[in-house]
Amino acid sequence: MNKNKLPKGWKIKTLGDILKISSGNGLAKSKRNDEGEFLVYGGNGITGRHSEYLFEEEKLIIGRVGVHCGNAYITKPKSWVTDNAFVVSFNKDELNKKFLLNLIGVLNLNKYSVSTAQPVISQGTIYPIEIVLPPLETQQAIVSKIEELFSELDKGIEDLKTAQQQLKTYRQSVLKWAFEGKLTNENVKDGELPKGWDLKDLGEVFKVSSGKGIKINQLKGGDYSVYGGNGLNGYHSEYFIEEPVLIIGRVGVKCGVTHITKPKSWVSDNALIVKPIIEDFDIKFFKLRLEFENLNKLSVSTAQPVISGNSIYSVPIFLPKLEEQHRIVQELESRLSVADKMEESIAQSLQQAEALRQSILKKAFSGELV
Repeated sequence: MNKNKLPKGWKIKTLGDILKISSGNGLAKSKRNDEGEFLVYGGNGITGRHSEYLFEEEKLIIGRVGVHCGNAYITKPKSWVTDNAFVVSFNKDELNKKFLLNLIGVLNLNKYSVSTAQPVISQGTIYPIEIVLPPLETQQAIVSKIEELFSELDKGIEDLKTAQQQLKTYRQSVLKWAFEGKLTNENVKDGELPKGWDLKDLGEVFKVSSGKGIKINQLKGGDYSVYGGNGLNGYHSEYFIEEPVLIIGRVGVKCGVTHITKPKSWVSDNALIVKPIIEDFDIKFFKLRLEFENLNKLSVSTAQPVISGNSIYSVPIFLPKLEEQHRIVQELESRLSVADKMEESIAQSLQQAEALRQSILKKAFSGELV
């Protein structure tokens, strides 16, 4: 908004002019449980329940620490707010609580955080931020318009997410049938193996080794793809793997996720390289098989989730001969290709919905909605 052409009654303020923030009260995780009567809020929103409460009325809070710092929430009455969040105080005769909630969302306070062991925001970084503030009556009108538009948008998003979940369920069902032999063998009974299938542990099928470390500043250029636990990470001037290989994310939130590399690539030490020790090994079959297995559930959480070869090797699978592995891959690619395209379309629609949400908020706080 052009500050020289403000709507009538709108004023330029700083957040420090209109609100004050104070930290919540610490509460050990051991004291938060499902049996408590009152909700506990932290930087991520609701974090548990407790037998006591700090605040009688609803409170506007802002995440103070962690990846969600800067996010705003309105608590339920009779709640506890931990010291991972700020409690916001303001003059109710001048400010609408829901208006403030949406305003804070538009400001994206996370970008003002300082990263130590984890992101943190402080009063000193929040108070100087400039905003344009309409009169209370206009704030209330803006909130009403936002809620009207968001109601329609949220219904569409809910429908998209329902369809997204249905596709995931369908995908898992198809994979289950495939790896029980029911896509390529008629009349297979539950609990029985098709003819020619063997029960093996993954450690009898392949071994894994860690990739090689590479620095972030080495990913800025080159002809060869660099893969990590999240897939393609960048490009490098060297490679150490000649042929396409199957890799498994080793560390982080994506640990257990599989990818197939391009020829002549580099695999970082955030991923495990799969090395078959049997001849009947279709790389696409095993990528899909490990996807169905959801190896992330085998991760051990230290500073962040990690999986190892030892945890993977004991996983049992039903293994067909190579020719049937090829047939299963063909069946799956045929059945799942349409679902994959639909999932991609839904993901794009969800991105567009979020962009529309931000556009609505931007117009709201520039005086274009009312």
